[in-house]
Amino acid sequence: MTTALILIDVQRGFDDADFWGPRDNPGAEANIAALLDGWASAGLPLVLVRHDSVHPGSPLAAGTPGNAFKPELDGARPDLVFAKNVNSAFHGEVDLHAWLGRRGIADLVVAGVQTNHCVETTARVGGNLGYRVRVPLDATFTFDLAGPDGVALTAAELSRATAVNLHGGGFAEVTTTRAVLAAP
Repeated sequence: MTTALILIDVQRGFDDADFWGPRDNPGAEANIAALLDGWASAGLPLVLVRHDSVHPGSPLAAGTPGNAFKPELDGARPDLVFAKNVNSAFHGEVDLHAWLGRRGIADLVVAGVQTNHCVETTARVGGNLGYRVRVPLDATFTFDLAGPDGVALTAAELSRATAVNLHGGGFAEVTTTRAVLAAP
């Protein structure tokens, strides 16, 4: 069975702490780089997804320096690169589901940014579409976020909630980079 690595929104604009606020998992980029190396060595399919924000002032807006991929992706040889402006990579410029289907890919590893937004949404949709989805949580990161009642959750709390949502909801297996690399 071929497994595709889908890296979501690993973009320079997420380095803007003034815009996003506190983040978790400072080791995420190193784990993303390790996944890339493992995929390249195994010759497995790689998909890079970029968020082209339509919100004014966003550091992820198309054509801005923040829209570019982070240095960890330099030298990557993706099989597919495309943009989206919503949370799920299954709803971008490319019909990802059809692309995967044409290649007989049924297993996905989803990592990147933000854990509780685009990574979780892509994993949920992938699970709903029948893919076997694994999310190495240590290859993701997110930021603190306030809810409608003003109560804020830390990035670490949001990542933990994502793990519970994905695992408990049966959408994906939450795992580690090391475990994924041991059995791509």
